[in-house]
Amino acid sequence: MKEILDAILAGDTPQEAYEALPLPESYRAVTIRKDEETMFDGLDSRDKDPRSSLHIDDVALPELGPGEALVAVMASAINYNTVWSSIFEPVSTFRFLERYGRTSPLTKRHDLPYHVLGSDLAGVVLRTGPGVHAWKAGDEVVAHCLSVELESADGHNDTMLDPEQRIWGFETNFGGLADIALVKTNQLMPKPKHLSWEEAASPGLVNSTAYRQLVSRNGAGMKQGDNVLVWGASGGLGSYATQFALNGGATPICVVSSPDKAAICKDMGADLVIDRKAEGFRFWKDEHTQDQREWNRFGKLIRELTGGEDVDIVFEHPGRETFGASVYVTRKGGTIVTCASTSGFVHEYDNRYLWMNLKRIIGSHFANYREAWEANRLIAQGKIHPTLSRTYPMAEVGQAAYDVHRNLHQGKVGVLCLAPEEGLGVRDPELRARHVGEINRFRNV
Repeated sequence: MKEILDAILAGDTPQEAYEALPLPESYRAVTIRKDEETMFDGLDSRDKDPRSSLHIDDVALPELGPGEALVAVMASAINYNTVWSSIFEPVSTFRFLERYGRTSPLTKRHDLPYHVLGSDLAGVVLRTGPGVHAWKAGDEVVAHCLSVELESADGHNDTMLDPEQRIWGFETNFGGLADIALVKTNQLMPKPKHLSWEEAASPGLVNSTAYRQLVSRNGAGMKQGDNVLVWGASGGLGSYATQFALNGGATPICVVSSPDKAAICKDMGADLVIDRKAEGFRFWKDEHTQDQREWNRFGKLIRELTGGEDVDIVFEHPGRETFGASVYVTRKGGTIVTCASTSGFVHEYDNRYLWMNLKRIIGSHFANYREAWEANRLIAQGKIHPTLSRTYPMAEVGQAAYDVHRNLHQGKVGVLCLAPEEGLGVRDPELRARHVGEINRFRNV
C-alpha cells in the first residue's frame, strides 16, 4: 500500500503510473463478523456497543467486475447505517449479503463471513473494470452509496425504484471504511477540489439524502418562502437540510436539544431555533401514550417564531419519538417527508390531523445518481459545506461509531483510512480560503 499512498500524496502522478502500480492481495478494512451476529442478543439497543463488534481485519482484494472500480480510500465517515450494522439491528446485514449473493455468480463475491462496512469515501481510482469509459486510474473521486443493477424497467425513471437497489457498504460488501473499496463506477463523482480528503468524504450519504428529501421533486420539492421544520438540525442529516433551506430561500425552524447545538444553527444563519430540552417538550406521557397537549404547545411555539404561520414541510428523521407531533404541526396541505426513524421504526399519529387537513406523508430514501451529483456539485461550488466535527484514525472506528450511536457528536464524524493525517488533498486553496470559516464551522464543537 505504500507505493499507492506515495503516488496519491505526490499529487501529480499520471494515469499510466497508477495503472502500473501493483495491487495488494489483501487490504485493511473495518468489518463485522458473521459468527458474532448474536453477540448482543438480550441487550437493549442503547447498551449494544460498536466498540465490541467492529474489527480491523486484513481481507482479500475482491475480483473487479464489469462497470466497477477499485478505489484507494483516503478517508471515509460514519453514518447511522454503520451503527445499525455494528449492533446487528434491525436485522443482521449478513442477511442482505446472502440475498445479494444469490443474484448472480458475480454478486456471490459479497456473501462472505465478514462484512466490510462504510457508505462514504474520498480517494483515487486504481483500476476500472470492462466497459468503463467515464473514469480512469488516477481520478480523485468521492462515491455516493446507491448500488443498482438496472436490469428491470422499473428503475429507469428513478433509479431508487430499481428492484435491485441497495445501499453500498450496508446492503453490499467491500464498503468505504477500508484502504481499498469496490464500487460501481456509476457511484463515482468528482472530489471537491477545495476540501481535504476527510472533509470531502463526509457529506456523501447525508447530503444526498437531505437533497432528495427536501429539494428534489421526488421529495418535498421545497420552494422559496416555505417554513421548514428541521428535527436534529445540527446533526448529520439536519445540518444539510438547514443549509438547503437557507440557500433555497426557505425559513428553517431548527429543533435541537442543547444550547451548543442551537448556537451552531444560528451560526449557519438560522434565526428560528427551538431547544426542545430547554423548553421541556415530552411528546410521550409513557411508552404507549402520546401527549397531544404537548403537540399543541409545540405548534404554538412554532407560530410565535414564524409570526403566526404553520410549517409547510417537516423534515422528519427521528421517527417514533416525534412523528405524532410532526403530523400535528404541519399546515393544512403541507408535507411530512420522512426517512431513517432513528428513535424507532413504528410510528403513531392521529390520522384525523392528516386526512381532514389534506396533508401528505412522503417516504424518502437516499438519492438517485442525478440527485447525488447535484448535491455534490453544490459542495464543489462552495454553496453547501461539510459539517465534519471530528475525525478518528481507523484504529478508533469503534469509538467513532459509539459517539454516533450515543448522539455524542455534531454533524458528521470522519475516519482516516490511507490518509496519514488530516488536512491533505486540497487542490484549490483559493476557493477554500473563501469558505474556510464555513468548512470549519462544526470542528471540535
